[in-house]
Amino acid sequence: MPEARGRVAGKVAVVTGGASGIGAESARRLAREGASVVLTDLTRDAGETVAHAIEDGGGRAVFLSHDVADEAAWAAVAAAAVERFGRLDVLVNSAGIGAGAPLMEMPLAEWRRMMSINLDGTFLGMRACAPAMAEKGGGSIVNLSSILGKVGQAGAAHYCASKGGVLMLTKAAALEWAPMGIRVNSVHPGYIETPMVASALQASENANELRDLIIGRHALGRLGVAREIADGVVFLASDESSFMTGAELVIDGGYTAQ
Repeated sequence: MPEARGRVAGKVAVVTGGASGIGAESARRLAREGASVVLTDLTRDAGETVAHAIEDGGGRAVFLSHDVADEAAWAAVAAAAVERFGRLDVLVNSAGIGAGAPLMEMPLAEWRRMMSINLDGTFLGMRACAPAMAEKGGGSIVNLSSILGKVGQAGAAHYCASKGGVLMLTKAAALEWAPMGIRVNSVHPGYIETPMVASALQASENANELRDLIIGRHALGRLGVAREIADGVVFLASDESSFMTGAELVIDGGYTAQ
């Protein structure tokens, strides 16, 4: 059950990509620390399962089917959060996709799809949710970027560009919205044991060798787990990070230290 005096007690959070991986774990941990959570995703069954589990554990949660690249859908999510729980304090932009493709062979449609979800979706979410935060005196926006928003990787130009865009969008918004009390920070995970990473490995012809190669690039010698990223999300959502905005929280097992 959520603690009566949890780290985000009384706050209302919207978490995208909440049906699995980092989004689902962030929703669970925010609820455990006292937040009311609106979790969204395109995968309805899995998303509703996460929301029901939170409620069965004594938390407050609701699932909404949601395409983060749809501007009108974002307006509906922000309105639903306020209508259901009375306010909106936290936005976690966790929804995203990953894919690999050689830059010279990349179709424009594939580039645009990556940008529409990873970057446009973050922009639309921030713009839709910020007014409700400002109305109550401020809030915290946590944008999931990546280590590949900080360093490049061959074969992932569109993913790197989208996540690098999230990084700089975060910094610009942090400066613009600080006078309204809205903090905006980015999280940069290394390779994490999530369905997205598992799917990418399975699609490779040499999955075991690729996994070993990726693990070897992390100084700690392993992939991360979703809980380790969600803990960072809760920190940035809470008042414990009240003097942080425009910051990059890198949780990557030492990947970018090399």
